[in-house]
Amino acid sequence: QVQLVESGGGLVQAGGSLRLSCVASGDIFAVAAVGWYRQAPGKQRELVATLFSIFSGDNTNYADSVKGRFTISRDKAKNTVYLQMNSLKPEDTAVYYCNLVPAHPNDWGQGTQVTVSS
Repeated sequence: QVQLVESGGGLVQAGGSLRLSCVASGDIFAVAAVGWYRQAPGKQRELVATLFSIFSGDNTNYADSVKGRFTISRDKAKNTVYLQMNSLKPEDTAVYYCNLVPAHPNDWGQGTQVTVSS
């Protein structure tokens, strides 16, 4: 089992930015597809950003709702995945989690709360 620790959330006004970090206890991020998920109150958890490697290098995918505003990246040496969030909207308010893609159900961390005020 891998431990995942998310941080960087907070309260921000609409249009602002935040950078989330996720540190893994092992080097899983170096070899696996990784993602950022979020869960808003009363809603199911959704995958918003994915990073995976192929022969030509890293590739990313984003949910339509965050495309052009969020950027996922990773530092393999630090076992850390980041999510840069710009132009935040109130509908981005949620608890954000990182995990592999597909997610390992036993590896969810505590998440980090992001609240965007209008």
